Amino acid sequence: MNVHEYQGKEILRGYGVATPRGIPCFSVAEADEAARELGGKVWVVKAQIHAGGRGKGGGVKVAKSPEEVHEHARKILGMTLVTHQTGPAGRVVKRLLVEEGADIRQELYVGMVVDRATQRVTLIASSEGGMEIEEVAARSPHKIYKVAIDPLEGLTEQQAGQVARQIGVPEGSIAEARAFMQGLYRAFVDCDAALAEINPLIITGEGKVLALDAKLNFDSNALFRHPEIQAMRDLHEEDPAEVEASRFDLSYISLDGNIGCLVNGAGLAMATMDVIKLYGAQPANFLDVGGGATPQKVTAAFKLMLRNPAVKGILVNIFGGIMRCDTIAEGVISAVREVNLHVPLVVRMKGTNEHLGKQLLENSGLPIIAADDMADAARKIVAAVRGTVEGSPAQGEAA
Repeated sequence: MNVHEYQGKEILRGYGVATPRGIPCFSVAEADEAARELGGKVWVVKAQIHAGGRGKGGGVKVAKSPEEVHEHARKILGMTLVTHQTGPAGRVVKRLLVEEGADIRQELYVGMVVDRATQRVTLIASSEGGMEIEEVAARSPHKIYKVAIDPLEGLTEQQAGQVARQIGVPEGSIAEARAFMQGLYRAFVDCDAALAEINPLIITGEGKVLALDAKLNFDSNALFRHPEIQAMRDLHEEDPAEVEASRFDLSYISLDGNIGCLVNGAGLAMATMDVIKLYGAQPANFLDVGGGATPQKVTAAFKLMLRNPAVKGILVNIFGGIMRCDTIAEGVISAVREVNLHVPLVVRMKGTNEHLGKQLLENSGLPIIAADDMADAARKIVAAVRGTVEGSPAQGEAA
C-alpha cells in the first residue's frame, strides 16, 4: 500500500527523521491559510499523487509570495498530472502539500528495501540525489552504496556514519545524517515497510539534514498490525477494480488484453497468462481467487472481469487442492447465471472432486466449454474469442 508524501513524512517524523514544515491542503483556501501559518518568504506547492516525476509534469511549484501560492494551488488542484509513472491517462490531483522553502546546499539519495538475495533490509545511498536511482545505477553505478543490515544489530552508528561520508555529507552534518538513517531504518522495520525512499535528502545551508521528499510503501499483508497506516489509504489513487477486489479478498490486477483469467494460486495464474500469450492472445487481468473461494467470491470475480469492456472471453483454470472443484463449479454456474454471461467461457479443472465439478458444469445446461489441460484450455478460449475452430500457438506446441 502506498501513502502520500505528506503522510509518509508524518510517519517519519515520529521516528526522528527531520522534514521541512508542511501542511496538507484540499482546497485553494486551505493552501492560502497554510502559507500564512507557515510564514516565511518562500513556499513549495506540491501535488499529492501516488507517482513520481511530479516536478517534471508541472505538479511541484515554488512560490515567492502568498499570491503565487494561491495561483499555483488553483492550477494544480484538479489538474490531470501526467508523469512517467502515471501512464498517459495521468492522475487527477485532489490533495496538495504546502511546504516551507528550504535552503538546499546538497541533494543526496537514501532508500531502504528488502533484498531477497540477502534476506535483509538493505540501505541504498548515493550522492546523486534528485535523480531516479535506476538512472544512477545505469550511468554511475560506482556512486551507489549498499549496506545489508543485520536484523539483530540494526543499522549501527558505524555503518550509518560510513555511508554518510561515502555520499559526501559534510563532517559537521555526519551526526545528524547518522541519526536520520537510523530513524529511517526503525520506521521501515516497525511499520512493515516494503520501500522507503528519500529523494532528495538535502543538506541545508545551516548543515541540517532534511527529507525533502518521502516515498513509503507498506506490505499489505502486514497492515492488520497498523490500523493507523491503513487509515491513510487513498482509494482515489487506486484502480477501482482492484479496490473492489480487495473487498472480496481477491488478488486482481488489470492488464491490457482481452481474455479474462480466473485462477486459484498466483503461480498457476502466471502460468495461465503465459499459455494464453503462447497461443497468440493477451490476458486482460491477473486474478487469483485463493484457496478458500466461495461461490460468492467467484461471482464477484466474474463481475470484476466483465467490468472491463475489452474482455471478449474468460478462462477459468482451477487446481483443486485445498479448493474443491465442485465448489468452483457451483460458483461458476451461479456467476454465469447472475451476470448473464455474453462472452465465451472455457473451464479447466483438475484435482479434488474434479469429476463432480465437471458433471455439475455439464448438467448446468449453460454454454460452458470444457478443457482437459492448460494447452487445450488456452487453445479453446483463443479460438472462441477469434470465432475460429482451433487456436494455434504463437511459438509452437510447447504448451
